[in-house]
Amino acid sequence: MSTRMNHLLGLEGVSREQIQTILDLGREFKAVGQRRIKKVPTLRGITVVLMFIEPSTRTRMSFEVAAKRLSAETLAFTASTSALSKGETLLDTAQNIMAMKPDVIVLRHAFSGSPHFLAKNVDAAVVNAGDGQHEHPTQALLDMFTMQDKKGRLDGLEVAIVGDIRHSRVALSNLWGLTTMGAKVRVAGPRTMLPVHLDRLGVKVFDRIEPAIEGADVVMMLRIQKERMGKDLFPSDREYARIFGLDSSKLRLAKPDAIVMHPGPMNRGVEITPEVADGSRSVILEQVENGVAVRMAVLYLLSAHLLEGA
Repeated sequence: MSTRMNHLLGLEGVSREQIQTILDLGREFKAVGQRRIKKVPTLRGITVVLMFIEPSTRTRMSFEVAAKRLSAETLAFTASTSALSKGETLLDTAQNIMAMKPDVIVLRHAFSGSPHFLAKNVDAAVVNAGDGQHEHPTQALLDMFTMQDKKGRLDGLEVAIVGDIRHSRVALSNLWGLTTMGAKVRVAGPRTMLPVHLDRLGVKVFDRIEPAIEGADVVMMLRIQKERMGKDLFPSDREYARIFGLDSSKLRLAKPDAIVMHPGPMNRGVEITPEVADGSRSVILEQVENGVAVRMAVLYLLSAHLLEGA
């Protein structure tokens, strides 16, 4: 099966072979970040536009570092300093950017489906860096890379994802990716934060954290996304932390060698306690490091064909 990709808009429908190709390439590119000079000429001549219409720290910086380590040119774009703040549409903005002939557009947007819309209307490759409550594919890819790196496999791995599942694009991309790769996924959260369709994706659903993380190889905690809620869906942060927060006591239910993950940003003391976030089983900072390598792999796969015969 061909592993060539024109865009990366989500992990729904992405094959096991394509996912594994990205993870394998990420492993090669991770070695670049461990050199004294962290740069290769692989994508020299390629231009990457970082079009972040929604705030971001890790994802934006990670994509920029990834592009620069591959020697690509980068153009940074923010909504507050662009014509979007004056009422220009996303399509008009994108078409004006395309007049400058970029090769890849990395888009983060608050509206679900925005990267798909963009991909239909521009000639550049489009990478979804998070769209509304839909997907965040590169986050899930770096999560899977980290799991495979620490556990040696994804097939058969017991993965628990706990928190605000309903509003989390990270959760959805991980559900698609992990089930495609053969992992056994459990999700847990307040009933008000659990989508009704989850059982159709082949995952186990719990409304308590304890049975979800019992015997798990991986425990992934998610932030409560209050900015996407129309109203409060739980009594208080303190109550949420007591029932669904991960502390050392609850973590003992997972396997002794279980790893703890979080896509960030963290609300310390709410979904995760500081001693767990900073403990020996936490791989949260490794996720950030691995994100650069995985995004290098994605940028390479989407644009390398442009350099063939150049």
